[in-house]
Amino acid sequence: MTVKMTEPDDRKRRQLRRQNQMTERDDNLQSPIKEALLSDLRVDGCCADIGEASRFYKTIQEHGSVRIGHSLNKKEKEFVARRRNDVLQSLKKLKITCSENKVPNIALLGSGGGQRAMVGLLGSLDQLQKTGLLDCMLYLSGVSGSTWCMASLYQEPDWSTKLETVKNKIIQRLSGPAVSWGDAFAKLKKDYTDTRKDEKLFSLTDVWAAMVVTDYVKEIDERKLTDQRDHHSKDPFPIYTAIDKQCKQSNDGDPWFEFTPYEAGYSLTGAFVETSNFGSKFENGRKIKNQPEIDMLYLQGLCGSAFADGKEIRKVLLEKIKGALEIKRIIIIIIIIILCLMICSCFLLRNKKLNSLMMKNKKKSNSPHIDECYQVLMDLVNMNLLVLNGKDPSDLEECIRTELSDISGGKHEVISQTQCLKIAKIANAKQSVEQFTEDVCNTLSSLFRFGDVDLWASIVKCMAQWIWGRKYDFLHNMKDAAVPPALLESETRDYIDAALLLNSPYFSVLRKERDIDIIISLDFSEGDPFTTVREAAETCKKLKIPFPEVKIPDEDLKKPKDFYVFKGQNTPTVIHIPLFNMVNCGGDIKTYNSYKEKYATFQGSYSAEKITDLMEVAGKNITNNREKLLEQIRHAIKMHK
Repeated sequence: MTVKMTEPDDRKRRQLRRQNQMTERDDNLQSPIKEALLSDLRVDGCCADIGEASRFYKTIQEHGSVRIGHSLNKKEKEFVARRRNDVLQSLKKLKITCSENKVPNIALLGSGGGQRAMVGLLGSLDQLQKTGLLDCMLYLSGVSGSTWCMASLYQEPDWSTKLETVKNKIIQRLSGPAVSWGDAFAKLKKDYTDTRKDEKLFSLTDVWAAMVVTDYVKEIDERKLTDQRDHHSKDPFPIYTAIDKQCKQSNDGDPWFEFTPYEAGYSLTGAFVETSNFGSKFENGRKIKNQPEIDMLYLQGLCGSAFADGKEIRKVLLEKIKGALEIKRIIIIIIIIILCLMICSCFLLRNKKLNSLMMKNKKKSNSPHIDECYQVLMDLVNMNLLVLNGKDPSDLEECIRTELSDISGGKHEVISQTQCLKIAKIANAKQSVEQFTEDVCNTLSSLFRFGDVDLWASIVKCMAQWIWGRKYDFLHNMKDAAVPPALLESETRDYIDAALLLNSPYFSVLRKERDIDIIISLDFSEGDPFTTVREAAETCKKLKIPFPEVKIPDEDLKKPKDFYVFKGQNTPTVIHIPLFNMVNCGGDIKTYNSYKEKYATFQGSYSAEKITDLMEVAGKNITNNREKLLEQIRHAIKMHK
């Protein structure tokens, strides 16, 4: 993996290069954009003129410019300055002596782990507040399930000042009834309709968010991340994280991606766009086509898309869809997708309640070819299954061509070539079937621009290509040597769950400009509780990012403790806290294993009892280690330069 980072010594050269680029731009480039670029240079140079910096950020908002640079967003800088003063007051309450210029920057990290992470983080934050430590946190960053908790918290302005009330409200919702399937499916259809103007942006993330995430967070949250601006002056600064799927798979470029209320972009490269412009179409650093800002439900689906990089899950999923298509019931199809993805038997209980809805849905269609349409979709699924299992799908291809010709009255034919489907090379066959599936689905969409058929054809197309989190690449065709070439070439990028690469958002807070002194990592992982911190250390070593060496005593590998501290020369102090450990499990290995099994990732939503129990277990990791946390804060102040 290669990540290009601009060092301070290169700043003057970069500034000169960008000035030269600016003069080479087209004559029709609007002057406000030029001003934005010029202001960017001033900001990167630690500009003292606030007016100039303000004009720069205003221009970004109005014109959708891309910001390249390793400085913090102006609004984040302002927040950090205010928050550090709050941290100073909090330290005084804790009887910790500290001068204003030695206030430590502390980042709290929540790992992935589905609803286990969501509930575990809530329990940890509750005890941090009760022990007086929450107000010492400068940043709160999450991956996957932890972002679900963050999304719930940041709905409430200054939630940390009324956490008891907010916590009870969240628990009541999580232990209450799920979003109805009718409402969830209506949300999916609405989002599909919104993206129909630009169908390449519809993906399985839309399906996942509407039909799976809602079953755990128990709400359809259509608020926007930018709504959180200026409403959380008393809370830690939130950072939601994801990764760039193409960078992960190619092991090239910068995979680490972050979302804040102000900016979204590549953490280590230093390439950002205003958050409301994420997903809009850009060319050479300028917005040329606006797209609606993603809502919080979609963001939770993107950050928590645990299967987005799967391979074997794809086979299982297609098998389940095949069965659903045979009975031609579109809502059942969606339910079975969820059954497969979540491996959760409790969803089966909902089928009986949906029969009436499904029959009504079927009666609404007056098309004489609706059965044939579903047969084509079923055959497409079978084709993909055959190729995934290394078998020849050419017979089904001929059937589909015939069926499609009958449906369209001979007016539509799929133009994909057939020879590639018959050859022995599986890789070529997969590529050919993907193209064939796309062509067939596009044809069905053009024939059935009504009801659910169009939507389902798009879902099958996304299934065949395994498309998740697809958005326009705001760096497309930019000319800036500071950005890895891999991020510049494609028109779209796919953004997925960061836990698929590293199950904790270390790299969001390891940005040099955030200047973090202490990282408190709450690890809610299901497997080895030390994997994430070890992998973070290894990756940092490769990327030459300061990070302490991680050494775990052999006796702790199967019997982890509840508190680990890793330190190094000129590195942040890393505090690692595994969710389940020998301390909060009473020193009993059976209890430890029992808790891990009880709160395994893939299961139905938790009951109120399980939520309360898990919050208590997670909270013990804070209350049991309050003095140790204070000790590390004091040490950071003492060592602060």
